[in-house]
Order: sequence, then structure tokens, then C-alpha cells
Amino acid sequence: MQLYFKESGQGEPVILLHGLFGSSDNWYYIAQKLAVKFRVIAVDQRNQGQSPHSMEMDYPSMAGDVAELMTAQRIPSAAVVGHSMGGKTAMQFALQFPDLVEKLVVADMAPRGYEMVHDKIFAALLALDLSAFAGRAQMEEVLAPAIPRLTLRRFLLKNLGRDALGNFFWKINLRGLADNYARLREPLSSAVPFTKPALFVRGGKSDFITAADETRIRELFPAAQIETMSEAGHWLHADQPEEFGRLLLNFL
Repeated sequence: MQLYFKESGQGEPVILLHGLFGSSDNWYYIAQKLAVKFRVIAVDQRNQGQSPHSMEMDYPSMAGDVAELMTAQRIPSAAVVGHSMGGKTAMQFALQFPDLVEKLVVADMAPRGYEMVHDKIFAALLALDLSAFAGRAQMEEVLAPAIPRLTLRRFLLKNLGRDALGNFFWKINLRGLADNYARLREPLSSAVPFTKPALFVRGGKSDFITAADETRIRELFPAAQIETMSEAGHWLHADQPEEFGRLLLNFL
């Protein structure tokens, strides 16, 4: 699958992978910081942003997408950075294609399986009759009981577009994401660890990487450093962009 991406800067390549319901735009500030020293490629993963849609979605296929992109762009190897779901894609990519990865950075995600934390979001979004709304503000109000946080509702609704007639449509493959959500929650495994440098950054106000996860992280990524941004939640590159950017630049 030929993924959509945004490119900036020059130098050694760095590939950025966003999380669920996100896009390459989520990395805008960090991409600007990195582009001073690196060739930055911020990717839209399959079924999201401007990339193609598919009803097949799991981490091996998503890692394969990144490998295909690197081949098309003639990139022999790169540093790979991923947040949340993108962090799992990055881990899978490093385990599946270790020769293509120089360094790995994972933002607030472990290789374990996760509970269904987004099932209410999927149900609420799928229940929206987009043809019934004239504007996003009305949708924000309707979604409020299921998704109380306004910032999250607005983030999710960034995935809407309008056609030539002004009608709303989902730019993401919402049904494809929902149908494959169980696969996106599965743990990662590999008979062979990724032994090159790796950095795991967790949010101190998030429970996506716990103390118990460190053992499995070090089994699969024995050279891993684990850093904590004490004042950040799960969206650490948005909560504390300067601190996250500093950690990232120092490691890369």
C-alpha cells in the first residue's frame, strides 16, 4: 500500500507514525523541530489521514506498509518514531524488518495487549448520521454524553471532510478501524529481539506503560532506555512538546 506522507528537512531519515484516529498532522510541531537536522517523513497510516483504505489492518501489514514506503523513497534505513498505535507499528516494524531500523522511539505504548478503551468512541462515531448535521458544533453536542472531553471530540471530528456539495464524510475508514480494533489491541511477539538502540518515553500521568511492562519491553528490546515525562499524559508530544522534542533530539 502506498501511504501518504509529508516530508520536510534534510539529513538522516526519521519516520513518524501517529496513533489511532490520528494523522501525520499530529506530528506538526515535532516534525518542525526535527527537520532542522533530519529528513522527516510523517506518515498517514492505512485507513487514516489521506492514505488508502483497506479492511485488512494488523501490525504486520502496517509494518509492511512502512517497508514499502522506504523502498519507494529509496531509504535504506531510518530512525522510526511512533506514538500509541503508531508506537506498536514502530515496534512491529523494528522486530519484522530490523535491518531497516537504525533507532526506535516509542511514545507511551508497550508491546502488551490492551483492554477495549475505545469501544464507546467507535460506537458513538458509527451512530452519527452525518447527513443530519449542518456543522461540527452540533456533532460535538451529540457526542458529549459518550465522549465527555471536548478536546477529544474535536480531535476525533478532525477526521471529517466535506464533499463538493458540502456534505460531511469520514476521511478515515471508520468501519475498517472498528472491525479491526481487536487486532490493534493484541500483544506483539517475536522469536528474535530488536537489539539496536531504543527509547521508550512514558507519560507520568498515563498508565499505558506500567512498571510491569518494563520486563517485556526489555525482552523484546534489550537495549531500551525508558524515560518518564512526569507531567505528561498519554499525548506527551502534545502535552509537553518542548520536553518530548528535547528527549527525541538527544536520543537521535
